[in-house]
Amino acid sequence: MSSQPAPLRVIVHGVSGRMGQEVLRALARTPDLLPVGGVHRRASADTLPLPEGRGVILLAPTLEALLGRVHAHVVVDFTTAEACLQAARVALGRGLHFVTGTTGLTQDHLGEMDRLARQHGVGVIVAPNFAVGAVLLIHLSRLVGRYFDYADVIEAHHEAKIDAPSGTALAIARALAEGRGSPFTRPTPEKEPLPGSRGADLHGVGIHALRMQGRLAHHEVILGTAGQTLSLRHDTISRECYIPGVLLALRRVHAYKGLVYGLDKVMGLP
Repeated sequence: MSSQPAPLRVIVHGVSGRMGQEVLRALARTPDLLPVGGVHRRASADTLPLPEGRGVILLAPTLEALLGRVHAHVVVDFTTAEACLQAARVALGRGLHFVTGTTGLTQDHLGEMDRLARQHGVGVIVAPNFAVGAVLLIHLSRLVGRYFDYADVIEAHHEAKIDAPSGTALAIARALAEGRGSPFTRPTPEKEPLPGSRGADLHGVGIHALRMQGRLAHHEVILGTAGQTLSLRHDTISRECYIPGVLLALRRVHAYKGLVYGLDKVMGLP
């Protein structure tokens, strides 16, 4: 009788954050994924209890300090762009795979992570959104953008989100423009009593960002052409929606050498 393969050993970088806590809860009840450590920059203890009394993991204020105490295969990150890049440098340099949902990473950041991953023979998955429905919204935007002349994206998030517009809104706008093959028509008003009322502009796509209590994540695409409009919308009800995508990325990242951008590629969408 063949034995079960050993579980993948995972470190959660940003373990004290809302997404870090959600990921830790999921890992604690997933047999093939084993949480072994957490990084919290203000950590004052050496260990962190797992949810539901499932044991403890090691805790440290930096990834470098934690890796001196624990063996791992992959790091999953939900922090800030600066903290993410620092952690990626450490993880990839040690031959660990890296999965992140942190937004705000620049092309230079992505290029450096790709080079490091290829140099050390490991994989990186960067996903601006791990919600499968949001990924499908981006995919559908690429398919339908070619049939319309006007496009706007409205996104709404909780008041504590640090970036605007969201990484997902930017990904939607880029997908729309890629599908169309040219910028959308963007009318300029003759008068604009309040500057900025038309929102931001990316390839002719208007982007409007709302920040308020009572919202988690909402994205809506509104497309227009002669005599008709089309609306596509995705609402995130709770952070649980991100977990299937995160777990999929953790299970697949070892198959890559270098950086993969977007959960759509991990899902096998064309």
